[in-house]
Amino acid sequence: MSATPPVERQGTDVLDALGGRPGGEALLGLARDRDDIALVGGAVRDLLLGRAPRELDVTVAGEAGELARDLAERLGETLPEGAGPPRTVIHERFGTASVEWLGGRVDIAERREESYARPGALPEVRPGGEEADLARRDFTVNAIAVHLGGRRRAELQAVEHAIEDLEAGRLRVLHDASFIDDPTRLLRLARYRARLDFEIEPRTAELAREALARGALGTVSGARVGAELWLATEEGEPLGALAALGKLGALSALGLPAPFDEDLAREALGLLPPDGIRDVVLMAVLFHPPAEEAPGRREAAAELMGRFEFFAETRERVLASAFGAESLADAAQRAQRPSQLRALLGGRPVEALAVAGALGARRSPDVPRRIARWLTDLRHVRLEIGGEELLAAGVSEGPQVGRLLDAVLAQRLDGELAGGRE
Repeated sequence: MSATPPVERQGTDVLDALGGRPGGEALLGLARDRDDIALVGGAVRDLLLGRAPRELDVTVAGEAGELARDLAERLGETLPEGAGPPRTVIHERFGTASVEWLGGRVDIAERREESYARPGALPEVRPGGEEADLARRDFTVNAIAVHLGGRRRAELQAVEHAIEDLEAGRLRVLHDASFIDDPTRLLRLARYRARLDFEIEPRTAELAREALARGALGTVSGARVGAELWLATEEGEPLGALAALGKLGALSALGLPAPFDEDLAREALGLLPPDGIRDVVLMAVLFHPPAEEAPGRREAAAELMGRFEFFAETRERVLASAFGAESLADAAQRAQRPSQLRALLGGRPVEALAVAGALGARRSPDVPRRIARWLTDLRHVRLEIGGEELLAAGVSEGPQVGRLLDAVLAQRLDGELAGGRE
């Protein structure tokens, strides 16, 4: 973990670092004569740690949409030719806006405070002051703001414990009801634990255990839980983030196998070809049953994915990769010829084959070797003739054309035919 600078220098250091980030100079220029614009949250945290923030989060006392339009106009004057105009999205109902362009993004929100009508519900928001806006955040290290201009330029604001927690590498919730009000913070706790390599403050760990034991995650909509799981797969260190979910107890609470099999995920990703989808492999390992597949496990997983609102095509791809991998590995181990590999593996999602190869490696090195050969070489072998050439050669039209082409391709794979049209 990078050490944070002394408090008296922190605000200035953040602004210096911000100037070198995409969109930073434009933001500082807009805020130069204004007291009501501040950089806030993870962007401040990361800049204090010497890290590159994923995006820039800004709060404003005025209208978020107005600031977004001004920022987009200023950026449009400075972006290189060919970058295209910045894209602005404004949500007036929620008081938020975003400006996105090739290479950067700024999220803008009007300062607000929030309350929860019931546990797990989306918050009810209303205009609020600076302190209320910081107090609504999840962890102390994310509740830090730096003013960007005016008389308060470089002034740093933070909730209690924020700076000391940042310096100590510690994750602490802001109040005891935090995980009950918004249980998705439990999932974010695991993600930040892995991303930042921070320890969880003891009282926060106790509150997390209590919330999970009370079934807090069951009060949240499946769509929000699913979104958090996909975000975990997109982390810079996704294996650590998913493993942290298991160690925290969140996976068991969600009805997912625990612990997360980091070794299986790492080996499967090592076999995944460039056209594979990394997030699908990680999600497949997340749902893969650790023991022999019991009857009904696939159906239960499909139902859970439905609750998490996975897209239908993605759900089927994850299911195909999470279940049946053992039998695929068995088949690959039995295959003696490339044509047999094609018959067994052809048409399967590459993510399913990567998981199968990783599982098969635990019993024989031949399994991942054969699957890797199929993925990197054999599946790309093609014939230089097609049905039209067979028809021209006198073969009658019908199903036999396909059967003949399959037979020729099998011979080609097994080295019984040289390349070329003949």
